[in-house]
Amino acid sequence: MNFVHTEDRRMLADTLDRFIAQQYGFETRDRIACSSKGVSPEIWRQLAEIGAIGALFTEEDGGFGGAGFDIAVVFESLGRGLVVEPFLGSLVVGRAIAHAGTSAQKEALSALIDGSTIAALAHDEPGSHYELARVGTRAEKHGAGWLLQGAKAVVHQAEQAGLLLVSARTAGAVGDEQGISLFVVPTDVKGLSMRGYGRIDGGRAAEVTLHDVQLGADALLGVQGQGYAVLERAVGYGVLALCAEAVGAMDVARKHTLEYLQTRKQFGVPIGSFQALQHRMADLLLEIEQARSAVINAAAALDADRISRERALSAAKYSIGRIGALVGEEAIQLHGGIGMTWELPLSHYAKRLVMIDHQLGDEDHHLQRFMALGASH
Repeated sequence: MNFVHTEDRRMLADTLDRFIAQQYGFETRDRIACSSKGVSPEIWRQLAEIGAIGALFTEEDGGFGGAGFDIAVVFESLGRGLVVEPFLGSLVVGRAIAHAGTSAQKEALSALIDGSTIAALAHDEPGSHYELARVGTRAEKHGAGWLLQGAKAVVHQAEQAGLLLVSARTAGAVGDEQGISLFVVPTDVKGLSMRGYGRIDGGRAAEVTLHDVQLGADALLGVQGQGYAVLERAVGYGVLALCAEAVGAMDVARKHTLEYLQTRKQFGVPIGSFQALQHRMADLLLEIEQARSAVINAAAALDADRISRERALSAAKYSIGRIGALVGEEAIQLHGGIGMTWELPLSHYAKRLVMIDHQLGDEDHHLQRFMALGASH
């Protein structure tokens, strides 16, 4: 299998890296991440113009990429810049609509791709622990449409979103794969309320409450009660994206740490000349390459059969969780006392690596899932 990126992907990565380096330096990023919006509409529009969102979608859906390696290239660049703009929500929600939407619903894709609409996945609930089937929010028939009741937790960038993809149960018990339905919900609908807050790794999230939210029949995405498979497929794109983002962040943490070891002096020599630190750095480099290989494997398996695809994704997410924590810890320790300071970008990379582990399933969850999928194969 050829793992060398195509010319188009290399050009996209170069363009994105250059834009982030010139327009999204750490001080700019920090200001956006800590702002009341948690995103920059101007930066988001510019990123859309250079094709960063369009690369996440197939030509059929109005984009110009959409393959696993296209997604990996974009998110690796985003990870290098610690970009907080709402790419993940647009990817996951957009791919769900592309996969299961009606022609009318798919008209929303062009607004997602050009950046004029922001989308967010509203799936996790208070008390749930990464299990995709754990849905307690209810949707009941209401005349020709639907009535939604429930609460969703940690919905990333929900306050800036124009539409949410909401999972709700139309049948079955909490935890059943059958009976989950998906709904495309505009955020200005009556009965939907949010409580926003800043995230520890930058940007914002919100708790979303749905109280007697009335939707038309056209809000249902896909087949009633059959939303689990669509959700799993869409979240899979998100898992790959997060893994690629982590590799980008690891690369920067590695680079900063190497530079520090080569310039920080003790006893008149750079501390990077000490053999014990060289061994630790060499181990770290090997682990990062292992993480990169796991992402390549997951990107290559994205269009494989369900078991192969999901096992590759869970293997990658497990590896990223374990290695990301290791890279964060080692980079901070090798920097000594300054490693934890707010002013040093490194501490923010370490925080992001830890938080990526907790998005869409941590390493424990994905290790169990990997084993369970193998047992069912």
